[in-house]
Amino acid sequence: MEKDKIDLYVIEKVKKRRLELGVSQAGLADALGMSVGFIGKIESPNYPTHYNLKHLNDIAKVLKCSPQDFFPKRPL
Repeated sequence: MEKDKIDLYVIEKVKKRRLELGVSQAGLADALGMSVGFIGKIESPNYPTHYNLKHLNDIAKVLKCSPQDFFPKRPL
């Protein structure tokens, strides 16, 4: 099962913000109480794993932004 366009968009936005702030996958995983493997699977196109709304809300807290920053302005 492939990731939907919206999942890919959101994952890329989270990854971009994470890298801008110099936060590693391990650092994000630790701050969220998740495994590094889980974040790795999300960021890999080879797994159907994706973030849910709670994840995105928690990630926004860690990355000091709004959950809205991870979503497109218009539907994909």
